[in-house]
Amino acid sequence: MTRLHHQLLYIAALASATLLSADALNIIGSSGGDTSHKPITTNNPSRRNFVQFGLVAAAASSMPTMAANAVDAQFKEVGQQERPPEGETPFSTLPNGVQIKDFRQGSGSTVQNGSRVELTMKGRLLNLNGVIFYDTKSNDPNGFGEGTPLQFTVGDKSVLPGLESGLIGMSRGGIRRIIVPAEVGYGAFPSLEPQPLTDVERRALDSVVKNPRRDQTVMFDCKVERLK
Repeated sequence: MTRLHHQLLYIAALASATLLSADALNIIGSSGGDTSHKPITTNNPSRRNFVQFGLVAAAASSMPTMAANAVDAQFKEVGQQERPPEGETPFSTLPNGVQIKDFRQGSGSTVQNGSRVELTMKGRLLNLNGVIFYDTKSNDPNGFGEGTPLQFTVGDKSVLPGLESGLIGMSRGGIRRIIVPAEVGYGAFPSLEPQPLTDVERRALDSVVKNPRRDQTVMFDCKVERLK
């Protein structure tokens, strides 16, 4: 498994571990009944408390393995499996090295060269374990949490060529994950869109783009809102 595959696996495992941690904490509330009038005393802990603690400790100790196993099937198909798990769509690799995976098919006409598109999207840095460096919701002048979609014409050379090629074939309402290597991303075109919208996002991207020793592969999750 390549370094990129390990990074994808780690990002998903981290999210899964967080959910598993929340489930483990629920064991305390569900196994002990109503404890609002039964404060825990540390001087004389009961056998029941030890059992409860053991259950939580066991769940916590198994979280890394459970998380890794849960996500391994999801990401292993990236060049590793003959066929994806049931219900899963595999990544496809384009001639320029961009990888794409559809999570929802849209409807209507498709994105082509010359199409005017409007996207809501997030960009993540795989070298920094999925840190977000771009989010259309970060630009929210009205304060309603809706953000401002990214608008551009495919082929006008204002956007990363790797992102453009990954959008080809999408339809309105479609959601796609696009992994863009440095050669068709910020490594070769650091000034092209999308550019970070906040100082925090800018520092995150610069910490990778301006460091030649770091892998500059990025991942975008895109939804086509409008298409002309």
